[in-house]
Amino acid sequence: MDVMTLFTRNSGKSPEEAKFFWTGGPIEVAPRTWFASAFSGVTAFDTDEGIVLVDSGLARMGPMLNGMIRMRTQAPIHTAVFTQGHVDHAFGLKAFLQEGQPHPRVIGHRAMPARFERYALTSGHNIAINARQFGGTVRASQEADHGADYDTFGAPALPPTETYETRVDLTVGGVRFEVHHCRGETDDHTWVYCPERGVLCPGDLFIWAVPNAGNPQKVQRYPWEWAAGLRAMAAKEPRTMCPGHGGPVVDDPALVKRMLLESADFLDDIVEQTIEAMNDGSPPHVDIVHRVALPISDSPWLQNVYDDAEFIIRNVVRYYGGWWSGRPSELKPPPRDDLAKEIARLAGGAGALLRRAEELLERGEGRLAGSLADYALEADPDSADTQKRVAAIYEARAEEEEGLMSRNLFRSAAAYAKDGRPYR
Repeated sequence: MDVMTLFTRNSGKSPEEAKFFWTGGPIEVAPRTWFASAFSGVTAFDTDEGIVLVDSGLARMGPMLNGMIRMRTQAPIHTAVFTQGHVDHAFGLKAFLQEGQPHPRVIGHRAMPARFERYALTSGHNIAINARQFGGTVRASQEADHGADYDTFGAPALPPTETYETRVDLTVGGVRFEVHHCRGETDDHTWVYCPERGVLCPGDLFIWAVPNAGNPQKVQRYPWEWAAGLRAMAAKEPRTMCPGHGGPVVDDPALVKRMLLESADFLDDIVEQTIEAMNDGSPPHVDIVHRVALPISDSPWLQNVYDDAEFIIRNVVRYYGGWWSGRPSELKPPPRDDLAKEIARLAGGAGALLRRAEELLERGEGRLAGSLADYALEADPDSADTQKRVAAIYEARAEEEEGLMSRNLFRSAAAYAKDGRPYR
């Protein structure tokens, strides 16, 4: 199954309904400038010296994306700019090269090589977390080939040939490009602006959804710097925006500005409330999460289609607050299996925990139900009845979620429960 089909199916919405999943192209967004998307987007600026390509898609999507661009131009790739080192942005470049052409200039932020080293060092970990993010298990993903783009971690076939620190300006074929760094979804994130053509390429700093600034399985993200970057992009007054995910906004500067500034306000609101709660005696982290009133927006680009606004709070707390949750018992906790068995013993067994969990689920209290289900499975992992009932609880929780991230992590929990494995 290809990645687009997988994401669209798991979103519960069509690409038209969930703009994050938009696929299509090539769309002419400015003179000699085309945008195409197959899960993630690429932008090709044709110049008299060749193409400046912003991003390159997944390795498996590279040929499709290249095919779209080649419907409009056969020029060689002169320069490629990666907006970040994630596999859906930096790994598809090889497919865009013309036969016999020299390797292009490839530009990325100076933090990008360290990202690729980290991928190689923690490849087993990355395989596992991406399997969960797709709603399954490592074994199931390998058997179904869902995670082919994610099962090899390291550097792309064509890594950056040049890196920069804060900003670099390029001129290719008489066309100028501003390349800016902004820590946001990643520490190596870049946004690109072409003043002559009025085109902004924000990468994943804009994705037609609540900013992916929480993501519970990934390393630190920076929503406060992300908001500042969105404001810096808005100040350029671009006419057109070609996002990291979703369709472009063409020749509508007022809408582009609104999208950028609303997203910045959304992030700033969460950050400010979280820090205010932390400063009020540094309560336990989960208490901070429930004290923040998440901003509500009717704008289609600020919905929990992929990430979840609640998770952004966690990233702010993690950055400023360390790893300890703030609960005394969790400073040096017992092994979870031992704790689960003790709680089950006090409750009258794993079955009693599950009965209560099912009652809570029926009452709409899924968070409490999930906690009791976890203890039941950890206390009695070999029981087929326990496995089945816990899986049913997490399948029900998945159906209640609107965001792909939460839905798939709950689906993954259900899949592992069926194997009698709480986490792996």
